[in-house]
Amino acid sequence: MYVCNCNGLRKRDVAFAIEAGATRPREIFQRNQCEAQCAKCVCEMRQMISESREAFALAAE
Repeated sequence: MYVCNCNGLRKRDVAFAIEAGATRPREIFQRNQCEAQCAKCVCEMRQMISESREAFALAAE
């Protein structure tokens, strides 16, 4: 499933960037060597980052 249609970023591309340490959408784009175009995907990226942080926090407990 695509998260960013403009750059062809799929959910797995975003997830890999987050796992590699990306904490902001800008870092996800940098990791995938592209830039935000229309920015419609930024909200979904932020949601994925938030969910990843929550999962990590729960795993640490």
